[in-house]
Amino acid sequence: MIRTTRPAAAATRSLDPIARQLIARRPFLGALTALGLAFAAPTGWAQEAETEVSTEATEDKIITSHGYSYFGELDYPADYDHFDFANPDAPKGGEIVLGASGTFDSMNPYSRKGRAGALTTLQYDSLIESTEDSVGQYYGIIADSLEYPEDKSWVIFHIRAEATFWDGTPVTAEDVVYSHKLFITQGLPSYAAAVGEMVTGAEALDERTVKFTFNTELTKRSRIETVGATPVFKKAWFEEDPENRRLDEPRMEVAVGSGPYKLDSYEVNRRIVYKLRDDYWGKDIPFNKGRHNYGTIRVEYFADQTASFEAFKAGEYTFRIESDPKLWATSYDFPRIQQGTVKKEEIADGSPPNPTGFVFNLAKPQLQDKKVREAIALAFNFEWSNESLRYGLYSPRSSFVEGTPIEAKGMPEGAELAFLQSLGDAVPEDLYTTDVWTMHESDPAELISRRTRRAAGALLQEAGWTVGDDGLARNDAGETLKLRMIIPSNIEASVESMHETYVQNLRALGVDASYEKVDPSQYTLRQRERDYDMIYSSRYGAFLSTGGGLSQMYGSREAEFSLFNPAGLASPLVDAIIAASFEATSQDETDVALMALDRALRYEFFIVPDGYIADYWVAYYDMYEHPETIPPYDLGYLSLWWVNPDKEKALKEAGVLK
Repeated sequence: MIRTTRPAAAATRSLDPIARQLIARRPFLGALTALGLAFAAPTGWAQEAETEVSTEATEDKIITSHGYSYFGELDYPADYDHFDFANPDAPKGGEIVLGASGTFDSMNPYSRKGRAGALTTLQYDSLIESTEDSVGQYYGIIADSLEYPEDKSWVIFHIRAEATFWDGTPVTAEDVVYSHKLFITQGLPSYAAAVGEMVTGAEALDERTVKFTFNTELTKRSRIETVGATPVFKKAWFEEDPENRRLDEPRMEVAVGSGPYKLDSYEVNRRIVYKLRDDYWGKDIPFNKGRHNYGTIRVEYFADQTASFEAFKAGEYTFRIESDPKLWATSYDFPRIQQGTVKKEEIADGSPPNPTGFVFNLAKPQLQDKKVREAIALAFNFEWSNESLRYGLYSPRSSFVEGTPIEAKGMPEGAELAFLQSLGDAVPEDLYTTDVWTMHESDPAELISRRTRRAAGALLQEAGWTVGDDGLARNDAGETLKLRMIIPSNIEASVESMHETYVQNLRALGVDASYEKVDPSQYTLRQRERDYDMIYSSRYGAFLSTGGGLSQMYGSREAEFSLFNPAGLASPLVDAIIAASFEATSQDETDVALMALDRALRYEFFIVPDGYIADYWVAYYDMYEHPETIPPYDLGYLSLWWVNPDKEKALKEAGVLK
């Protein structure tokens, strides 16, 4: 069986600054992605979930458990007290202050419009949630147990009697059903379409028992974890004003939730403050022991990355996850670092690197020929960018699961070959006879070499683009090969410089290339409307298991409108592999299918990969502490770290912090 853990040196993800700074993510694409940047997946290995055979006359055994994984294996028993990586004795209180750049105009994180404030999802619990030390294992939060037949045609969740919203009213099965239907009718289109077809019934059996029934003609994958991980809202709050309290519209009013934190205050585009609820119902359940340790979580907003970093040095915020290699290499020597007031750490990241890179909009006519995309890719000199802009701190990436045991290598053979052959005509013949695609290697000493120009020029010529006397490539209709990119104005400097040099190289090949810098709100709108030819994106996710999230991100059905598929990839080959992966009956079979998926995604060639870094780069004022063992799939700085009150007091007495 292939394990998912891998050496720390080969493990990380590369995110845009705001996402990496503010969002902890486990990018394993199992459950359907309803919430923007949340990923999950169904696997696990250690111990069988406790099961109980129903006495009803049925062919299927009814499994009753405190948690869920697709193959029925859970690391923690029903009577677990807390997770191994959590410190149940962590002190409560103190404050963590984070920095963000850009703007916000909504406190509704699930809207299709507007730009939501950071961390608004902290206010909502779900029935079950995944853990940071495994792939695809889910344990109860609002639900204390669940039951389902072996064929996973339905699931029943039992709600904890103590679960309450922050207004003191109980969380009921009706609230769960209403929240589910809200996402179906007003949620993101790709999620609503997929889950609307998957779930055929949602009903409250009594006040604390909810049942979901599934479409048995569709895959069993992602059923239970998708409905179980959906945030739960208070039904009555929405029904009081249904016209103005919609899930799909931006609003500053916050929907009533049951989560550990509640919005305390905000100033638009300046700050957001969340307070830990003293009366949080779930603080003592096993899942939460050692979690939610800060008394206050505050987010300070700044105009751009430069202003944000200067504010951190001045103590205006206290915890920073760095994503700019230039800053990390050259700027973390300011006095408070030298004095030991601010600590600088590199912490191993056990997740596969995020498939970040320059994404082609495949709907654009000039980009539909793969030869054109390959020529454009040759103009990106990763080695030069890494040495000149990133201080050699990045490693090259070719795979969507780089450094994991399911990364495709060479030509298909063995079990992978047999799997691909089972798909028949869906697999192109040249997939069998050529090595898996890998990123080209460039000369770091020069931006674009003569060899690269020749190779790219030949590809463009084959695709019908001829460079004229004006230095621009044109097709038979006389149209130039246009390539328009957009970047947000608050992007880190090294990424903007990378765009600038990439455009320079592209123009040297005859491509009519340019990039446009726009404000964050306009960028968000144009990103949603796919108003670009190419975009630097971290929307795609790595995967260590299969599930509906793969279809949402890489499948054809929602390709035209899914926010999680910025290329608009619609490949019969990819669809066939994903569909077959759903039918895998063991972890070994799943791993083989995912290896083939990695090969197919690289074959379709819709991303020019950027590199990745091997660790989290973290700097923080010396009052934060963390568990001795950081879980492999999440830094956990928002949920598992804590404030040492004595250190906090010393910093305040010294005048370092207010």
